[in-house]
Amino acid sequence: MAVKKIVMHPAEILERPCKPVTSFNNKLKKLLNDMYDTMIEFDGVGLAAPQVGVDEQIAIVDIDDGSGTIEMINPEILETKGEQNGVEGCLSFPGLYGEVSRPYYVKVKAQDRKGKSFTIEAEDFLARAIQHEIDHLHGILFTSKVTRYIDEKELHEVEGE
Repeated sequence: MAVKKIVMHPAEILERPCKPVTSFNNKLKKLLNDMYDTMIEFDGVGLAAPQVGVDEQIAIVDIDDGSGTIEMINPEILETKGEQNGVEGCLSFPGLYGEVSRPYYVKVKAQDRKGKSFTIEAEDFLARAIQHEIDHLHGILFTSKVTRYIDEKELHEVEGE
């Protein structure tokens, strides 16, 4: 296991669609393990492969709510419902936070580290985190969806509520 370097904006890899994963091998397993270590090291709730310099459709999410780590390979959003507004940040944009509107509910089809397909449904913050990471795989950055930027002082007030 290793902590990888986070790719910072403006890096080209962050703004282009990633290639689908076709090989479900030990290299993929190692990358997923390294991505988890990296996400934890930098206190994130999700991480997409392009954020560690890998041009593949791989993302992980763990919002520390007891549901565990969700590994999504070649994820595809099947359905969304509702709306929620909330503050987002991104490990590739340290210190930058903004309000983003996203669907409240999301249903996603993806593959696990062995290539087996699964479907996951999520609501609220977990749905937000999943959608944020899937956006990364399509070259979409949260900054393109921000309705209002928030400074760190205001962020701490929001977190304190």
